[in-house]
Amino acid sequence: MRICLFDPGIEDNNNSPSSNLGDLIIQEAVDRELMSVFGDCNVRRISTQTQMRQEQMKLVHNSSLIFVGGTNILSSKMNEYKQWKISLFDSLQIKNAILLGVGWWQYQENPNLYTKIILKSALSNKLFHSVRDNYTKLKLESIGIKNVLNTGCPTMWPLSQIKFEEIPSAKSENALLMLTDYSKNINLDRKLIELLINQYKKVFVWPQGRNDLDYILGLNFPLVILEHTMEALDNFLNSGILFDYIGTRLHGGIRCLLAKKRTLILEIDNRAKEIAIDTGVTTAQRSDLNYIKQWIITPSMTQIKIDVSTINKWKSQFK
Repeated sequence: MRICLFDPGIEDNNNSPSSNLGDLIIQEAVDRELMSVFGDCNVRRISTQTQMRQEQMKLVHNSSLIFVGGTNILSSKMNEYKQWKISLFDSLQIKNAILLGVGWWQYQENPNLYTKIILKSALSNKLFHSVRDNYTKLKLESIGIKNVLNTGCPTMWPLSQIKFEEIPSAKSENALLMLTDYSKNINLDRKLIELLINQYKKVFVWPQGRNDLDYILGLNFPLVILEHTMEALDNFLNSGILFDYIGTRLHGGIRCLLAKKRTLILEIDNRAKEIAIDTGVTTAQRSDLNYIKQWIITPSMTQIKIDVSTINKWKSQFK
């Protein structure tokens, strides 16, 4: 089985890892789920973040199955905003790509004609696509792509195996904060940090994105900064330090949930909001500091719904 993956976890076709470590969390989940279906297969990777060349086109032509793995790479104007950097010509060559946990970029109007043509050309019209929220499903259906299943984000699929009573319901003594470099709000972020400093013994920060660290340092608070590496986050999760996660980074928050940490994800766009609607993940508007404070001090149970039947339906089509 020759599998080709449009991979958000690499920045170029030299396999350089993405500087947004959330992409690596998605990449890990996509690899895990492909392995669960196909075993230890050889996956050939093409970056979603750079233009295709002849070498990548050859990979596409010589592959039995083509997958597009995760992130919010679809948009209503793919001629203007291209997280998945394919041209109309590329889409005609790709033909049968299958989505795996893909989302839509922000709340937008209906897709334009260019987007309709490029997606209907690039995506399979026979096999089911996996998208991570109902909003994305409706956008695809609006352009006639009906073979779509809302499976949720693959990063969250292992939550179906977690006993949620093992996630603390009451406030921990420390906090882990994450902020987002491309969605800065200095006034709100400073107020959030002041709230956390007042409520917790220590506030740790993990910079997930490329420029998160520079932004956080510029806010000038006494925070404990972790390194900008996956290893640093995983070491912290396994350190035994008791903490609550509060932050605007979605996939960093999901990583904390998987480690059975009390988690509040702050909404900065449609991603966390739509996933919360579908699954019950606890989120809050970043501006609602009163709600955030009440969540910190008031015990609450974590309850998340993962639609295992839909996930299995998507997987079973390959058997």
